[in-house]
Amino acid sequence: MTAPPNTEPTATEGRGTLEEPQVRAMFDRIASVYDTMNSVMTAGLHHRWRERAADLTRVRPGDRALDVATGTGDLALVLAGRVGPAGEVVACDFSQRMLELGREKSASARADVRFEAANALALPYPDDAFDAATVGFGARNFADLERGLAEMTRVLRPGGRVVVLEITTPQRPPLSWFFRLWFDRLVPLIGRFAGDSAAYSYLPSSVRRFPGPEELGGVLARAGLADVRWILTAGGTIALHSGTVSAP
Repeated sequence: MTAPPNTEPTATEGRGTLEEPQVRAMFDRIASVYDTMNSVMTAGLHHRWRERAADLTRVRPGDRALDVATGTGDLALVLAGRVGPAGEVVACDFSQRMLELGREKSASARADVRFEAANALALPYPDDAFDAATVGFGARNFADLERGLAEMTRVLRPGGRVVVLEITTPQRPPLSWFFRLWFDRLVPLIGRFAGDSAAYSYLPSSVRRFPGPEELGGVLARAGLADVRWILTAGGTIALHSGTVSAP
């Protein structure tokens, strides 16, 4: 008889740090509830934020876009609508179960998205292959943030855009108080009802240890991007960063 998976938070999950195989296993484990939990936690607003991320890529019909750590492919589907049938969207992730669900979602939407297994720290694509690269709510899970963003930059053509959509911690009360109550107390509780308190204890901890907007802007600049900017929305709980690959 096989023992059930451990869904109680471990010490490392509570600190928001996991080894790469643990992150992969966690996302395989929660894939079936991932979309529902995203909608519950954000009151459905995550779709609007992904639209804004797609706006920042500035992709046009016929362009090629890469969505890294795509999960079930929500941002990739938005990008597919922007590049049209003449363009191409590649959506990559290292969770096979997420990719399976993404392919099903793409087929249902009749969207032309190619889902591929890939590690964000060693993208299997040549230099200058895409016009834009995005990551939505996935950069926190990179085992090496600087390396992951450098890889996204490497695969872009001159003039290409990197866009990072991520949760950030608001600093000013009263929103900062509400954010801590929601993320530190209620989200893990909801995760327990969804069947995986460990994953949804990891989430708020990973947000706390992730760089703030200004620091993340510095990481993007060190990755080789120019004109790095960021927008805060949803009361300062969501950050959208963008940067451009300079011409050689």
